[in-house]
Amino acid sequence: MPWADALIESQSPRLTPPLKGRALSYIDALNEALMLALDLDPNVFILGQGVNDPSAMFGVTRQLEQRFGSQRVFDTPLSEEGLTGICVGAAMTGLRPVYCHNRPDFLLLAFNQMVNHASKVHYMDNGQTNVPLVMWAAIGRGWGSGSQHSQAIQGLLLTVPGLKIVMPSTPYDAKGLMLAAIADNNPVLIFEHRWLMKQTGIVPGGIYNVPIGQGIYRRRGDDITIVGSSHTLQLAMQAVDSIRHSYRQQCISADIIDLRTIKPLDKEMILASVRKTGRVLIVDTGWAMGGVCAEIGCLIAENCPGSLRFPVRRIGLPDVPTPAGYTLEQFYYPTAEKIAAVVIEMCA
Repeated sequence: MPWADALIESQSPRLTPPLKGRALSYIDALNEALMLALDLDPNVFILGQGVNDPSAMFGVTRQLEQRFGSQRVFDTPLSEEGLTGICVGAAMTGLRPVYCHNRPDFLLLAFNQMVNHASKVHYMDNGQTNVPLVMWAAIGRGWGSGSQHSQAIQGLLLTVPGLKIVMPSTPYDAKGLMLAAIADNNPVLIFEHRWLMKQTGIVPGGIYNVPIGQGIYRRRGDDITIVGSSHTLQLAMQAVDSIRHSYRQQCISADIIDLRTIKPLDKEMILASVRKTGRVLIVDTGWAMGGVCAEIGCLIAENCPGSLRFPVRRIGLPDVPTPAGYTLEQFYYPTAEKIAAVVIEMCA
């Protein structure tokens, strides 16, 4: 098995990724991760609707078919449950499929295979069989995607034992978490955010590992803890920076925790920060009701209620379907301005 020797464990997952080095776009970082995985392990293969078309799954699968051939990188029909079942079976025999979806919405058609089979096989046969399957999808928003093509469904899957859920926010983490997910012997869901794909960051060459289940501090402070992942984590950093540049509020400082993985959660990091600051704001790209925000809020309430100096607050999507119109989208989605206003209120 090549992965154990190839993956380089970080000396400390709490350390900030390198500040100097090669700059790479988010999309190119993912593309490089897939290319490295295919080159390293002949058991890895990539499939999905449009992985070999001109758009190449937003560019993420660009040139992979040309380099590795159509038996390892190939297009699929509109049959999500059937193809997921094939992937589960392939993974059970030792292959490592990476099944790419344009939208998380289409994963709903594969819930039976993910929830009833992929997540449970290892438990049902007393650990004899692993299911090293990666399901990748990109959240769409901001251009009229509407209620059926821009859903953030991570909250629905948070309750399923046996699944791991990854949500990167930087090019460095996107590459490292993709490689870690492919190397993992469990089914892993990766939810990207299309708006993050526009950014560029420092990404080392070669294979490295961002450990699944370990968060990272993006900012350190004493007044409030902000917990989140993916695009809302970027908004949180913008919010704190805007507060810092405001003369009246420049004294507010925040611990900003990028979860990177929402299942499993880095519970120790969250609780340690909340016990220090006494205030916590949870932000998420999904619905606030019953999802990541609710789970982390309950975790804090159960473990450190005496530490709280202000009630737990959360910012997610309202309990309505996603609108398609640009004007309504401005009210629907979290913004840096909304996060900043709540932070100021909590720290007043």
